[in-house]
Amino acid sequence: MNLSRRKFLHTSAAMSAAAAAGGLSLPGMARAADATTIQYGGSAWLGHYPAYLAMKSGALSAAGIDQQWQSFGTSSARMSAVLSGGIDIACTGIVSALALMARGSKHFSIVAVPESFGKVEGLFVRDGVNSLQDLKGKKLGVTFASSAHLLVLDLLGSAGLSNDVTVLNVPAPEIPGAIQSGQIDAAAAWTPQFNRIRAMSGMKLLADDTQFSLYKKYNVTPGPDVLIVRNAWAEKNGEAVRKYLKVYFDACQTLRDKPDEAARSLIPLTGMSALDQIETIKGADWYNLAQQTQLLKSPGNYADGLQRLAEMLVTYKQIDKAPAVRQWVNTSYL
Repeated sequence: MNLSRRKFLHTSAAMSAAAAAGGLSLPGMARAADATTIQYGGSAWLGHYPAYLAMKSGALSAAGIDQQWQSFGTSSARMSAVLSGGIDIACTGIVSALALMARGSKHFSIVAVPESFGKVEGLFVRDGVNSLQDLKGKKLGVTFASSAHLLVLDLLGSAGLSNDVTVLNVPAPEIPGAIQSGQIDAAAAWTPQFNRIRAMSGMKLLADDTQFSLYKKYNVTPGPDVLIVRNAWAEKNGEAVRKYLKVYFDACQTLRDKPDEAARSLIPLTGMSALDQIETIKGADWYNLAQQTQLLKSPGNYADGLQRLAEMLVTYKQIDKAPAVRQWVNTSYL
């Protein structure tokens, strides 16, 4: 089973061509002769906004970092590139990272948490469905082995409906069409499909990630984003990682404090309308650098929540065993 949580195609054919070539060059991004080159694994998902914004603004270049952007359609493909040495730093959904941890991979470490996206992923239903119980006997579409899938499993399990709703595996880009054609009665998705479904006539949001059981206690969503580094590279370039994180979280602050300004730079990446782009930025809670040590300390509320998430994935047969997540956390670069 492909353990990707971000299964959607690029929104730009030009970016896809650049990805196939192994990298993406942006206009105006001059390379300093002594810059440290970092291979970054990204996509149009919001977890990559800080890295893209820091690159697009020239802030990384000013810090002596030449970020080479490589685009991936899935988190699992991105993590495979990390393991093969093709990517140095990446944001990834933790589900795919946990799958590798469960197999004992020590190629990477979690160094930061960029955001919480609980309000731009959720379960949509047709008008007339007013509770989870009203889903009994209906068809629900979601991309399997994704964070939205885990949200569905958690919600249905909590409502005692695990065997009463037909859950169908639908690739994320195809979910809006499946709703329009009547193939499914409900759907769970993340942005940008989240935005498209929300705009459909006759659809409403029944639950988002804030109704996820672990969110209520630990503030952990079904598949939180984490920033990871490839250990073999980071151990030789520790100072570059520290500089990178400083610029990266400056970009997070821009996303939090100046969403309109950030949106203008991000539209070429996402292809969203200005309004949807601004709403998507505002729909996430962007963390700062000072919060990272508290988030990642173990024992600690958030770190404990990540461990509970790993155990939940075992319960729902998404991974074979729960790794000790703290063994993959490295706060020395903060």
